[in-house]
Amino acid sequence: MLLLQNEEKFKFDKNRLENIAQKLSNKDIELVIVNDKDMRELNLKSRGVDKSTDVLSFPLEEIEHAPLGSIVINKDKVIDVSNNLSHTIEEEMSLLFIHGLLHLLGYDHENDDGEMRKKEEETIKDFNLPQSLILRVEN
Repeated sequence: MLLLQNEEKFKFDKNRLENIAQKLSNKDIELVIVNDKDMRELNLKSRGVDKSTDVLSFPLEEIEHAPLGSIVINKDKVIDVSNNLSHTIEEEMSLLFIHGLLHLLGYDHENDDGEMRKKEEETIKDFNLPQSLILRVEN
């Protein structure tokens, strides 16, 4: 189940994200929607990086019945990227959600041998989404 915290009152279809979450995990997942300023502050506080980003993941300890973790998505980046790449808000939200969820599940594209990229591409294909976040960053 998706636990949504959307103080930005950002409008998007939550159903696809629920379907993605159910396909990849049987645990609850918190989804937090923030603006660019709040994401920059969170990125600085959590990673020591003084710039905004599109998605951050915060896994929780593996405790029975506890949520898997939190995914924080920057709604301002969602809007900009979806406009620049000519796809929908829902598609960009889905791409970022998949990316964040795979990090919660332990994947790490910065240190693996392509496992996260492969799983991301598989999931994107299953949900008929545009090019993956990892491929966009690599190109």
